[in-house]
Amino acid sequence: MGSQSTVRSETPTKSAPPVAPKGLAALGRWLAKRRLLVLLVTLAALVVAVPFGSDVESRLSEGGITVPASESARADELLNTRFEGGSPHLVFIAAADASVDSPDVSSEAKELTDRLAKEPGVVQAASYWTLDKAPTLRSKDGRTGLIMVRLAGDEDEVRKSAARIVPNVVGEQGPLKVTATGVTAVRMEIEKRSEEDLTKAELLSGPLVLVILLLVFGSVVAASTPLAVGILAVIGSFVILRLLDMVVQVSVFSVNITTALGLGLAIDYSLFIVTRYREELARGRSVHDAIAESVRTAGRTVLFSALTVAVSLSAMLVFPMYHLRSFAYSGIAVVILAALGSVIVLPALLAVLGHRIDALNVRRLFRRGAKTAAARTDTAGFWHKLAMAVMRRPLPFALTIAAVLVALGLPFMRAEFGDSDDRVLPASSPAYQGAQVLREEFDNREGSPLNVVLPDIDPASASTKVSDYAKQLSTVPGITRVDALTGSYSEGTQIAPPGPASERFKADQGTWLSVVSDTEPYSERGMDLVDTLRAQPAPDTVLVGGQAALLVDSKATLADKLPWALGIIALSTMVLLFLFTGSLLIPLKAIVLNLLSLTATFGAMVYVFQDGHLRWLVGDFTVTGMLDIDTPILMFCVAFGLSMDYEVFLLSRIKEEYHRTGDNVSAVAWGLERTGRLVTAAAALVATVLLAFATSSLTPLKLLGVGLALAVIVDATLVRGILVPAFMRLAGRANWWAPRPLARLHQKIGLDD
Repeated sequence: MGSQSTVRSETPTKSAPPVAPKGLAALGRWLAKRRLLVLLVTLAALVVAVPFGSDVESRLSEGGITVPASESARADELLNTRFEGGSPHLVFIAAADASVDSPDVSSEAKELTDRLAKEPGVVQAASYWTLDKAPTLRSKDGRTGLIMVRLAGDEDEVRKSAARIVPNVVGEQGPLKVTATGVTAVRMEIEKRSEEDLTKAELLSGPLVLVILLLVFGSVVAASTPLAVGILAVIGSFVILRLLDMVVQVSVFSVNITTALGLGLAIDYSLFIVTRYREELARGRSVHDAIAESVRTAGRTVLFSALTVAVSLSAMLVFPMYHLRSFAYSGIAVVILAALGSVIVLPALLAVLGHRIDALNVRRLFRRGAKTAAARTDTAGFWHKLAMAVMRRPLPFALTIAAVLVALGLPFMRAEFGDSDDRVLPASSPAYQGAQVLREEFDNREGSPLNVVLPDIDPASASTKVSDYAKQLSTVPGITRVDALTGSYSEGTQIAPPGPASERFKADQGTWLSVVSDTEPYSERGMDLVDTLRAQPAPDTVLVGGQAALLVDSKATLADKLPWALGIIALSTMVLLFLFTGSLLIPLKAIVLNLLSLTATFGAMVYVFQDGHLRWLVGDFTVTGMLDIDTPILMFCVAFGLSMDYEVFLLSRIKEEYHRTGDNVSAVAWGLERTGRLVTAAAALVATVLLAFATSSLTPLKLLGVGLALAVIVDATLVRGILVPAFMRLAGRANWWAPRPLARLHQKIGLDD
């Protein structure tokens, strides 16, 4: 029987039937004939692309975590436009050897504060020395004081102003040693290290990728072709991000994952096309015929795979924060670029190389007569034997692996989510060190107050109401001080009369209160405090903003939109795989197994990055007891897309075999044999690119790289090697079943050859 054989009945022949000159086959033949034109156009595009995209990171935005139209966003917008006030963007920590009240220290600090207040782009600069020596702005040992600076403009304008101001302030200032921290200083440091880490990851992963390609192909020339397309994809990704930024806001942090995704997928797609091309040459086809057949089969699968990955990424478009949306924009564009480079540029390159694709075979240096991978595709190997072993006992294998994956995923049940703050930086970062000084030496969170805006109240006629409301808020547990137009309040008592500082609370209409607490903003207690403030009786409409409020609104929005994102992924996967296979069961199986493969990844996220285990394995980082709130969503969409990528490649070969033989067991075994080695190699390549981010000094990048690499490895081994054969053996012919109406529909609009 076909399922028992170890050698394929088809043998290499020189009388292969000609490929019909239509569709993708015709495209492949056209590209082969016009190979020089295609490559010259590509080269010309590169000449333009390199200088155009080289400075992309300096042009992208660093914000995008705010939920537009949320209560916190509206509060912060009013503070920025109507009051020119709000939380400080920069907090300068001025330390001295003597007391902060000594004459020379006071004189220098006041002069520095006044100088900052006169800087272009500065709305307000205030310090311990200019605010009547407010005790909360002085450290416990009395040798450090705070200078708080509020900047004008949107996120990008704030960043530009801070980049100009900070270098001129930090360091020695007379008797003071000044360090910068605060929201903007932290974000600037994150952006700088993100760029450095991307360069480091590329330098580390590049040689490793080339080594893996050499191990897969055995030929220097064959290994270089996917790498060439990968480089094209990376350069193209910079151009796409630059172009996208002209239309929509794009987060600067999308550069890292987009570049890794573009490089990994471009190499993956090229790997499959080059492998198919070598197979067709081994069967005796001419160069042009081999290219045509490769584009018709592997190229078609590549395009369909790119479509499934793009659809998975598109699910992030349902979220209103452009930080997540930018990953969708850039990710979809880069996936399409990687696919087009593999289907258009690569065939032209293969036509130039011809039979020289196997030139410089490094395997022959170690053993004579070494055969190419294409020459061994008709012999049953490891993957065929593994599939047959699994399909002899499918239920025990399926239950065992499923139980292991579920067990690994259990820690995710206790996941806690926060937002990125200074603790994502390494301990050597000045912004991190400054923030730690604030935590350890100051009782209050002066740099991250909650802002309570009353936009419609008349402050002149309602001063008593505002005063009473401020006193009321000051009695809330966790609140240490409330600053308002009518004074400062602590535990319900006015501790300072209105003075020059209160001018910042004035406007033609409305007023606002600065609510200082002793609570870490990105903590459960900090978020509970937001809910408590919002529930307090108020004299008029109230909007609560600030870092903690932004996190509360982000969590609520993500929870609200997540079912829509999951629905988009599930529905599109069902539709696309039905069009590809004509089956109802296979799409359902793909969704279930892909979700199962992600359980281990999400469990590892909590076990390692939330709980702090195995830090020696992934590199040191600060354990906060929380995960970045955006990362699981980004990771799910990308990992699900990559899982579908490998699913499509495996299904394409299984379906090809099933249509040829009608034997489900044989089709699964030979389909896995034909793709197992390649999918494993592709997964190793993508995992190598992603694992390079484990060297990042930023915790979110480290988490994203390690998590996605783990997801890829689990999916390409345990899921594709064991769960897929077990499931398809248990389902038998039902794998390919569909009701007659749907079967007829598939015959009309399906994606068969």
